[in-house]
Amino acid sequence: MAARTDPTAWFRDPGGRSVPTLTRGQWREVTRVADADTGPSTRQTIEVAGFQVALAALDMLGPRAPESRPIVLAGPGGTGAVGVAAARYLANRGIEVVVVTARRPAEAAGPLGQQLVVLGETPARVLPFSAAFDVATFDLVIDAVLGRGIEGAPRIAAMGLVRATGAATGPVLSVDVPSGIDPDNGEAPGAVVRPARTLALGLPAQGLIGADAGEVWLADIGWPTGVYARAGVVVPRLFGTTASVRLRAPRGAAD
Repeated sequence: MAARTDPTAWFRDPGGRSVPTLTRGQWREVTRVADADTGPSTRQTIEVAGFQVALAALDMLGPRAPESRPIVLAGPGGTGAVGVAAARYLANRGIEVVVVTARRPAEAAGPLGQQLVVLGETPARVLPFSAAFDVATFDLVIDAVLGRGIEGAPRIAAMGLVRATGAATGPVLSVDVPSGIDPDNGEAPGAVVRPARTLALGLPAQGLIGADAGEVWLADIGWPTGVYARAGVVVPRLFGTTASVRLRAPRGAAD
């Protein structure tokens, strides 16, 4: 797979360095290399990503965090698992967090099921998507419904969670990409989340360029530069001594 070399299609970090984006295909290849060949495993990556999302949530809540009530809207896949992991880190800090899942907790398997089992050891509340809830009563909405694997419009349960974010009175934090946005072209084939902040994981999705994604931040999830290189992507050292950085839009994209 050829490396991306066009800097006009890249974000910029605070120091002005180019930050390459990933297409859906490149993201899947990086994920495959990490999980099957080199590590870190998917489970390890979800843990790190969940912690990063929790840090972003605490930053957005600010001094009010200990008394705040965030809600996590968790989809059926890996992004949902990241959201559930984030909920655990928040609950461990005494924050009253609620998780609403697009898949009934008893039916969840794979990474999402694993994360829900661990979350069960905390005081966090877990509700199925069919339960009554009102995002307007929460101080922060964490959108972990859909990730980069989306193709086409969201399915019914996920669609309901995406639409629910429209009633939020507090800020919305999207995990990796705003749910409903195509990760390659930024188009929205159905309902879409409009966040105050998007926390991209590893490298930003190509579709974030010019998308209505709020502030775009990039979080380190532990993938080494060699993993990206195996997938044909050249990545500079982006994070220095920080866990995440705010990105600037590429030239020609909307601010």
